[in-house]
Amino acid sequence: MKRTLTLVAILVLFFSTNTFAQGKIKLGHVDSMELLQAMPGRDSAEKVLQEYANSLEKQIIAMQTELQNKYNDFMDNQATMSQLIQQTKAKELQDLQARIEAFQVSAQNDLQEKERELVQPIIDKAKKAIEEVAKANGYTYIFDSSVGVLLHFEDSDDIMSMVKKKLNIK
Repeated sequence: MKRTLTLVAILVLFFSTNTFAQGKIKLGHVDSMELLQAMPGRDSAEKVLQEYANSLEKQIIAMQTELQNKYNDFMDNQATMSQLIQQTKAKELQDLQARIEAFQVSAQNDLQEKERELVQPIIDKAKKAIEEVAKANGYTYIFDSSVGVLLHFEDSDDIMSMVKKKLNIK
């Protein structure tokens, strides 16, 4: 991470040196988190994602309840079971536990993929609007003020209102 930040700083300095030499630098900044919160479609995407997460959670709870019921049954009837049946039931419990764990991993991956599927178009739309505003207004660099990477800047314009206007956000 530190190496990446150093590389980015060197590239910014290199390009800014060339740009300063040409005398054409214009800086701007935008709070991408605020912009994404204001984007149309974000609320519906979050709602769909929450509903999907809830359905996955219900499935996991049902599987865990089944495991708990089978475990309780096993413990209650263990004394009356033969050794072979005990081993078979214990194996069933282990298999069910393994299936639950595999399902949890799969559910987490599915949830992350669903989030990418729903949120990426919103991010792409915001990015495109930022790039269009930057080009239309002659900005050389646009910094994201939400991540706090740039601690100090001078003569930088906040382009949030222009980007929101481009996206028809009030």
